[in-house]
Amino acid sequence: MAQAIRFHKAGGPEELSFDTVDVPAPGAGEVRVRHTAIGVNYIDTYHRSGLYPLPLPSGVGTEAAGVAEAVGAYSTERNVPADKLVKIPDGVDDRAAASLMLKGLTVQYLFRQTHRLQAGETILFHAAAGGVGLIACQWARALGVTMIGTAGSDEKAALAREHGCAHTIVYTRENFVERVKAITGGKGVPVVYDGVGKDTFPGSLDCLSPRGLFVSFGSASGAIAAFNIGLLAQKGSLYATRPTLFNYASTPDKLRAMAEEMFALVREGKLKAEIGQTFALRDAAEAHRALESRKTTGATVLLP
Repeated sequence: MAQAIRFHKAGGPEELSFDTVDVPAPGAGEVRVRHTAIGVNYIDTYHRSGLYPLPLPSGVGTEAAGVAEAVGAYSTERNVPADKLVKIPDGVDDRAAASLMLKGLTVQYLFRQTHRLQAGETILFHAAAGGVGLIACQWARALGVTMIGTAGSDEKAALAREHGCAHTIVYTRENFVERVKAITGGKGVPVVYDGVGKDTFPGSLDCLSPRGLFVSFGSASGAIAAFNIGLLAQKGSLYATRPTLFNYASTPDKLRAMAEEMFALVREGKLKAEIGQTFALRDAAEAHRALESRKTTGATVLLP
């Protein structure tokens, strides 16, 4: 028997339960994985809340590290298709791997595919001290990109700068639109990466240079309300996109190519996991509460 975090109805963190489940023997093309570390991501809260509905009852979580073909899996209700697994490179421990895959591949598709960043560009990235944000800080530095990052406190801003963010804006007391204009000499930036949502829209549009790209990849503060598409014309013939990782890593070959680029930076010492907090697996609800209240920095990992 295995232990799994599940929810039987959509709702708040209190709906997460620590259940004992029976995982069947792996079928053709499947493996059983004993998880040793489980990454927590904001998309987990969307699944749990029902914003992104799942068949119920459901497990929760989208990344983990562990040992394949082992009996007694933790935190999962089902076996895993073998072609969805990525081998952890030498020198990367399980906790780091569990905190890097989804967040690191998110930065890969944002920086290398949605808008392929070039050395010398300046960008705006919201929530720069979060799990995705700290990876973005390091990746931007590795590319020679000047990153302007927003954060909720001086402590978080300092953490973002330590990881490569060139300029930080504490949005709780500073107007991020005015600061971006000042930093860029009034030009704005060619791309804004926004995982916050409601609280930063439409200010993010005002930070863009003409024909700039608004990339909305999350909604930590709530979903962006419907808006008149003419707003994009009014603010400079802007582009807007709402990408997801799973559309970019849509095949095993694409997934592995993205992972190889990310792990190459890890091997070169240009990218490292920043695990801000860990929780026991059975305390997953507390991890969700901390994440949603913006009390976390870096990655959050569950340990079985």
